[in-house]
Amino acid sequence: MATQNLPKAQSGIEEIHLYTPGDSSGVAVKDLRKLSSNENLYGPSPKAIKAVQEASAEMWRYPSVDHAGLRRAIADVNNLKFEQIICGAGSDEILSLIAQAYAGIGDEVIMTEHGFEIYGIVARAVGANVVVAKERERVVSVTEILKVITAKTKIIYIANPSNPTGTMIGNDELRVLIEGARSDIVIVLDGAYAEFADDYDGGASLVDEFPNVIMTRTFSKLYGLGGLRVGWGYGQQHFMDMLNRIRGPFNLSSPALAGACEAVLDQEYATQCRDHIIRDREYLKLGLRQLGLQVDDSFTNYILPRFETEEQAIAMKDILLENGLAVRSVAHYALPNALRITIGTREDCERIMGVLTAELEADI
Repeated sequence: MATQNLPKAQSGIEEIHLYTPGDSSGVAVKDLRKLSSNENLYGPSPKAIKAVQEASAEMWRYPSVDHAGLRRAIADVNNLKFEQIICGAGSDEILSLIAQAYAGIGDEVIMTEHGFEIYGIVARAVGANVVVAKERERVVSVTEILKVITAKTKIIYIANPSNPTGTMIGNDELRVLIEGARSDIVIVLDGAYAEFADDYDGGASLVDEFPNVIMTRTFSKLYGLGGLRVGWGYGQQHFMDMLNRIRGPFNLSSPALAGACEAVLDQEYATQCRDHIIRDREYLKLGLRQLGLQVDDSFTNYILPRFETEEQAIAMKDILLENGLAVRSVAHYALPNALRITIGTREDCERIMGVLTAELEADI
């Protein structure tokens, strides 16, 4: 039988490494707590749960195409322009739509040294080359980003606050980047964790000021809707005109739209979750520092303790798992001696402190 040629994927696809999800597998233990995906362990608003249940009764109907109800709720809560909001299946879809619309084969897309791996995936999927800018002590460096801009640069992706480091830069530094880059470069401010940073609008004010800046947000973190896959973006009208041309018309289900709408409107519940998480983030950060671990200030719902060696980090991850606590290794983010730990309940944080205290003090 003659050898047949197989279909060939677009350039760059075969270079994509599969996304690494937060791990909750391993030994069978009682009361396993998944602290590896930065989920809100308090769960979603009861009002959101009720809305999803009610909407599920009419799953036979096609959902809204324009997402008007959810967009209006987002705009009202965040004091944004309704017509400049787009919704997607998680913020990942918005990030992908931006790559599809504004980059292609041979173009360059910039991300930072420890930046969220989705940026590289969506860039390579459209045939673009990924350029990595160095960070400084796990913090995005505007100076280093400006150094690697070339005539081929089309998009710059920045997670702010950053995943997986938890660090962030302020609007003043972002303004230096925007004004230092060409105006035809799309600057994406991924604000998946913006709600956990005090006095930060996720970049919305910069979107209003600069026509080449677009902001993305998600319902998967603070709002506890990771399983529904709902995200949104905010940009000037020319972005909306382009992205809506390639967005799938029914990209969000009716239950997802209903749940997200109630979640964002229930700001009392969201604020309670946020306050608990920030309180316990500080408790865990200070406790781990007292154990001698290096822990940067975090502006997210997780922290990133750094151990003396990669071997010690792996050992601590395994020991935590044996004790029913699944945390995230971030070696694939060029942080081999670190573990990313989601802030769960106070009980979760106390369990982490108990296990690590026993192990690390035993080594002294």
